Amino acid sequence: MTFATGNAHRLLSRFVSDRNGNIAVIFALALVPLLSFVGAAVDYSLAARARAKLIAALDTAMLVATAKSEITKTASAAQSDAVNIFTGQMSALGMTASSVTINVTDSVTTRTATGTASATVTTYFMGIVGYKTLGFSANSSAAASLPSYIDFYVLLDNSPSQGIGATTADMTALQNATSDSCAFACHDTYTSSTKKTLQTNSYYALAKKLGIKMRIDLVRDATQSLTDTATASQLVSNQYRMAVYTMGSDCASVGLTTISPLTSSLSSVKTAISAVDLMTIPYNNYNNDMCTDFDGILSSMNTTIPTPGDGSSSSPQKWLFFVSDGVADYYYPSTCSKTTVSGGRCQEPLTTAICDTIKARGVKIAVLYTSYLAITNNSWYTTYIAPWRSSIGTKMQSCATSGYYYEVSSDANISDALNSLFQKAIAAAHLTN
Repeated sequence: MTFATGNAHRLLSRFVSDRNGNIAVIFALALVPLLSFVGAAVDYSLAARARAKLIAALDTAMLVATAKSEITKTASAAQSDAVNIFTGQMSALGMTASSVTINVTDSVTTRTATGTASATVTTYFMGIVGYKTLGFSANSSAAASLPSYIDFYVLLDNSPSQGIGATTADMTALQNATSDSCAFACHDTYTSSTKKTLQTNSYYALAKKLGIKMRIDLVRDATQSLTDTATASQLVSNQYRMAVYTMGSDCASVGLTTISPLTSSLSSVKTAISAVDLMTIPYNNYNNDMCTDFDGILSSMNTTIPTPGDGSSSSPQKWLFFVSDGVADYYYPSTCSKTTVSGGRCQEPLTTAICDTIKARGVKIAVLYTSYLAITNNSWYTTYIAPWRSSIGTKMQSCATSGYYYEVSSDANISDALNSLFQKAIAAAHLTN
């Protein structure tokens, strides 16, 4: 027994001390784990590429759900489309998801899409050590602003003062064509208070005959252009609705007058606006020329405009667009801010109390002030208007929601100004959202 033990000990010592063949032995021992690591790297690389494809498919689905083409659809319809897109993308990539969850939700202002998905790949090398598949997952999300729905109520001042020549050249032409050098194209219906003879030689008729444009012509053209701008600016159908009003077709019946009721058919609004014209006067000096009732008309406007909504399709925001030269001329014997004349006739800048009432309800007001021009050769103007003319613009600006006031002089482009206010209004809706 002792001899056998000693031999075993000597053989083991010789094996340990023998350096021949060590490299081969070590390599053989290291080969299995080395191949395992290399194989695992290959399998992980395949899994990484597959995960990148999964992420791309999920991202595409999220972008589809929030795309402009989907905004007009319900959230559930957009969600269904997103799932279909994801499935199609995965099929095209030769992959199948083991699970996928896509949710699309709408708030008043935002559509949000979220998605999670998982998949597996079959391993080539890791299966040797028991890992037949590798699993991975991906997350993605996207959001888009929903369009803000807005109702625009447009109030146009068509009172006699809007018969002034549209530009400096038009004013000069009208003054040169009239015996009393008048810059206003008064629109008298009859020659006298008897109302027996129609007036065929009014300054309005003269301006038309000579091709002289009046300010009311530019206001009408600008408002028609506004409907085109609104149509072109819509992100979805029926996003904007519009109603148009004047202060009355005749001084004998001053009051809020509907040119076009609120409608999403902006083309029909444009057609209706063609009827906007200068207010007629039954005869010269009718009712002491009191034809501009801002207080009454804006009060009527306040009751006409419903409570503003949150901008969703079922509850639009409300805007009042007010285009005027800002001078009231009506019977306000006890409330006039200036000295009354002719038994209660009040000429004054716009009073802003009713504007404040409208704004307090959440209605936003955009004001386009068509400057009340200085007619220095007119004694009435120099006596009753000139002393406070500088305050007209200030009052008009106070009526407007902060930041939504524009003044245009006689030679400025009313259409550009009105469209600029509109673009600013719809931009504000998006920023608010």
